[in-house]
Amino acid sequence: MASLYDRFILPRLLACGCSSSPVMKQRAKVVPKAAGRVLELGIGLGLNLAFYDPDRVTRVTGVDPAPELRARALTAARDPRLSVAIEDGTAEALPFEAASFDTVVCTFTLCSVHTPPAALAEARRVLRPTGTLLFCEHGLAPDADIAKWQRRLEPLWKRIAGGCHLTRPIATAIAAAGFDLQQVDSMYVPNTPRITAWNEWGSATVR
Repeated sequence: MASLYDRFILPRLLACGCSSSPVMKQRAKVVPKAAGRVLELGIGLGLNLAFYDPDRVTRVTGVDPAPELRARALTAARDPRLSVAIEDGTAEALPFEAASFDTVVCTFTLCSVHTPPAALAEARRVLRPTGTLLFCEHGLAPDADIAKWQRRLEPLWKRIAGGCHLTRPIATAIAAAGFDLQQVDSMYVPNTPRITAWNEWGSATVR
């Protein structure tokens, strides 16, 4: 059973951090590219739903293990024409058949899944051979001084931020999971604490 912190405080903290203007601008760079049948890993509060193009997307299926977040996603802003289903599930054990989706969207999720390689392997499994992984994630900074503070603060950060890690690599982990990176951009997101500001986004296809 979720603690009182997870049920009432954490969703508010996530809403504050994950819906900031700089972070939403990053989401807007990736999500509108989704097409066909879409799976969103860790749909959370449903903040990406406003960015899907209903003229390109057949249906969005979102999975998340947290009932408190799924409930918020159900009422999140979206185009009324967008078909959405939200299901209980974890990224490491997706309840879908192989080659079921045209696009998998993964935004600010790899930081908090228990086992990123397993989550990426599942994303690869459920993607059709011609499908696309769209990602936008914060992770390990390339600058030694910032990375040092990320490592120092990560144990405490995980406790207050729902298991979020600060030091996970992004593009290299995606490539190691059997994807071919098609496009990768990166930068420190402005007006964001440096320990969480390093962001990598782009697209990848199944190798």
